[in-house]
Amino acid sequence: MWRQFFLSEEYTGSNYQYVGKLRSDKDRGDGTARYVLSGEGAGTIFRIDEKSGDLHATQRLDREEKSSYTLQAQAFNKITGLPLEPATEFIVKIHDINDNEPKFTKAVYTASVPEMSDVGTFVIEVNATDADDATYGNSAKLVYSILQGQPYFSVEPETGIVRIALSNMDREVRKEYQVVIQAKDMAGQMGGLSGTAMVNVTLTDVNDSPPRFAYSSYHLSTYESAEIGSTVGRIKANDGDEGENAEMKYKIVDGDGKDYLDIITDEITQEGVIVVKKKMDYESKRIYTVKVEVTNTHQDPNFADLGPFLDTAIVKVTAKDVDEPPVFSRPQYVFEVNEDTPKGIAIGTISAWDPDATHYPIQYAIDQHTDPERLYHIDPKNGSITILKSLDREVSKWHNISVLASEINNPHQRSRVPVLIKVLDVNDNAPEFAMIYETFVCENVKAGQLIQTISAIDTDDPLVGHKFVFSLSSMNPNFTIFDNEDNTARILTRRSGFNRREMSVYYLPVVISDSDYPIQSSTSTLTIRVCSCDATGNMRSCSVDALLLSAGLSTGALVAILLCILILLMIVVLFSALKKQRRKEPLIISKEDVRDNVVSYNDEGGGEEDTQAFDIGTLRHPEVIESNKLRRDIIPEMLFPYHRPSPMKECADVRDFIISRLQENDTDPFAPPYDSLATYAYEGNGSIAESLSSLESSVTEADHEYDYLSNWGPQFKKLADMYIGKDTGVAN
Repeated sequence: MWRQFFLSEEYTGSNYQYVGKLRSDKDRGDGTARYVLSGEGAGTIFRIDEKSGDLHATQRLDREEKSSYTLQAQAFNKITGLPLEPATEFIVKIHDINDNEPKFTKAVYTASVPEMSDVGTFVIEVNATDADDATYGNSAKLVYSILQGQPYFSVEPETGIVRIALSNMDREVRKEYQVVIQAKDMAGQMGGLSGTAMVNVTLTDVNDSPPRFAYSSYHLSTYESAEIGSTVGRIKANDGDEGENAEMKYKIVDGDGKDYLDIITDEITQEGVIVVKKKMDYESKRIYTVKVEVTNTHQDPNFADLGPFLDTAIVKVTAKDVDEPPVFSRPQYVFEVNEDTPKGIAIGTISAWDPDATHYPIQYAIDQHTDPERLYHIDPKNGSITILKSLDREVSKWHNISVLASEINNPHQRSRVPVLIKVLDVNDNAPEFAMIYETFVCENVKAGQLIQTISAIDTDDPLVGHKFVFSLSSMNPNFTIFDNEDNTARILTRRSGFNRREMSVYYLPVVISDSDYPIQSSTSTLTIRVCSCDATGNMRSCSVDALLLSAGLSTGALVAILLCILILLMIVVLFSALKKQRRKEPLIISKEDVRDNVVSYNDEGGGEEDTQAFDIGTLRHPEVIESNKLRRDIIPEMLFPYHRPSPMKECADVRDFIISRLQENDTDPFAPPYDSLATYAYEGNGSIAESLSSLESSVTEADHEYDYLSNWGPQFKKLADMYIGKDTGVAN
């Protein structure tokens, strides 16, 4: 019996919990037996009394942690220490108590079910577990119940399956539900532990709501000038469903305006868009009425008894008046006129009117861009078109003009209509040769031989086709004509023995007449050359060379004439080249020419009028440079330059010097035909006047004599006054 003991879990007493008593059959009760415990928890969880064999649990045990312990017990002789009997194994089982509440696998469940489902429709299955021992008592026996969610849902107590408990649950009324499920142990008896879980139930949509218009009639308006396809307005039906169950389609089923209006379904907004199908006319009809029907695109036959799944509404569209341009009686006009119609004759009438209720008068005009030659005129009041100039069908068969009609009170309201004028043909052109013929006759031709076949053209266009008649203007002794009566004719010779020396070219007048009324005819001249031919009639030569040879000029004579002409041309070209070479060279050839250049310096020297740009010594003694320098402003035309006579060395007056130099240049044939002044910053070599600059005057000022400046004339008077006076002042 002591091979299995039972111990209650979760002991709350203050003393050790008694498990049982171990006793060996070898124990005589004289106190010599000693009990020893080993195994799981021996010495820690379980303790045995060595003398009496009583077994106690020293700790509070939890069956959910460990439900049983395996131990071994053995009795020994206390005196000898020998075992009284072999060790015996026994088990201590922990008795379960209801100390764990049920727990659901999820704290929150999510489920969905179609709306309008029948009672008992499965929604979801919830599951809870209890850690207590299901094999001992009712501690782990669970029962499910609904704490929240009635009367819409129910739960099976044993399985935890949630089902629909109320019929006709409408998603459009309420879409989401929260259901609280409880699981209780102890078979649901009082005192049992419990746990709860939340179930969020969503009703999914089914097509159980038919579309419905909010109003039985709608009133819209648009201008009568609205273009075809333009939007008049929008209407929308309400559908409580969602997704594809709420998709709708609109159509017009009846009404006096169904020819003028149409409806299109907007797939995004599910609206019906009223559009213009045909232009409306305010003057003929003010209100256009249509009956619009809306239906669901996707219908569920399971809910057909909730229908009908369509609705209708009346849409009235009011046409608003606009000031419209004039309207022509035809989309285009076609008139015919003979090309010989006299000027001022009317060829047709254009008609237009104001479509508005006001009926303003209309005025007409021709678009001058379509009639640049001003061939036609239209009466601005009655619209009759007359001819201003003569017409020619051969120039233009059709005239396309545009006529404008506008309201007198509002010229901006304007319409345009094309007018096609066909110019009818009149036989006013004579036929003529179809081409330019190059006809020749051989010198050895025989009488009656064909030399040319001719045809004719006529710019006129008769109804029955052309019929030309060919004849000669007069009897010709050399040639004759034969009419083939198929709009062609043959030119034949009347004699033989043509000679180029006697007559090289013959001119044959041919009369060509048509057969239309009035008959038109013309005379065309056929040029016939006389040529040299071989025995078979093939032309050999009709050129000018042959005629020259026949006049007695040989080929050598012609070559000599051409050589003479060539020599004369070469002489003329050579003479022209020589004249060009005699042309004067340009005066200035150097890019370094410094005429008209002004050289400025910041150092004034001894006075404000002192400068090194002009050397007076050069003027007084030009012979220093005349022998080795040429003029820089011109190019000498001779190998040896013209030598000017040197001026007098004793020239004391600068004015006389300049005048004499001017005369030399005037008489110099190689001097330029204008006066030129060359200013140099370089004084030249060998000047006896030396420098007038005062840059080094601080060193040699006391050695200078300036009395000679008074002899240089009035041009140097101011300079003489400055330096002579200064020198005198220094001496004083």
